[in-house]
Amino acid sequence: KTLVGIALGLASAAAFAWPTKTVTIVVPFPPGGSTDLIARTISATLGQKIGGTVVVDNKAGATGTIGTAQVARSAPDGHTLLVSSLGPFVIAPHLIKVSYDALKDLDPITVAVRAPNVLVVPAASPHKTLAEVMAFLKANPGKINFGSTGNGTSIHLAGELFMRETGTKMVHVPYAAPGQATTNLISNEIQAMFQLVPGIAGQVKAGRVRALAIMADKRSSALPDVPTMKELGQPDLMSSTWFALLAPKGTPAPILDQLNKDLNAILARPEVVKRLADLGATPHASTREQLRTHMAAETAKWGKIIREADIQLQ
Repeated sequence: KTLVGIALGLASAAAFAWPTKTVTIVVPFPPGGSTDLIARTISATLGQKIGGTVVVDNKAGATGTIGTAQVARSAPDGHTLLVSSLGPFVIAPHLIKVSYDALKDLDPITVAVRAPNVLVVPAASPHKTLAEVMAFLKANPGKINFGSTGNGTSIHLAGELFMRETGTKMVHVPYAAPGQATTNLISNEIQAMFQLVPGIAGQVKAGRVRALAIMADKRSSALPDVPTMKELGQPDLMSSTWFALLAPKGTPAPILDQLNKDLNAILARPEVVKRLADLGATPHASTREQLRTHMAAETAKWGKIIREADIQLQ
């Protein structure tokens, strides 16, 4: 009986010998962006962990859905993985036709990183607190223009969430060029943004804009003096861009479990924590099931806001 057990164990190990070739992490966005930087932060160390070669392959296009679809169609053998933000998983399917269902066609591995949105106003703004902004909007509906990096982006949706939860009205001003929105915020041409911490922390520290509230339940290490929405009595005003690692549906559980263990260990390394903090992001290791639950909840939450606000891509 013991010999049979050993034989079965060896057969099982052989069946899941991995990796047997280069592991490719697909990033569905261009090089140099946040998703790409996060993928490259973990790829080299992951290669050491699994005893193989790990490369990053950028497959940009169609708001991240081209690369995501490619991974969803790939062989589920653990040699093709996906690192992406919430956009292709949660937002894009509500705005454009996609060839995949992220909840059905991809196996979750871990939530790698989160970067919260933060309400910012120009340095010249008379509003010093969240309460002052809300009071102004209650008395002056539509008198604040808030900028975003485009219709349907997390920065836009954070603003829609804010209006919905606070019963206020602002005017949305989308920009095709992300930098232009920040430039116009600094010059007070728009009066607010719900920017991501990595994209605005430098301007806050330079005194060009004022951060009023982090849309998370914990403060950001990049802006430790800025209170959270939860601290300010708005626990439902939660909005973060998150980055996760996934694999094609049907990837063997032992491989997924090993990847989850190794990636969570990498995310706990001090040098990785520091590098992510420098980007304004924080590691957010999770179980596979926690990621699955989170994706489902985010899909429902943002899908409802997109429908109720009748958001369309321009």
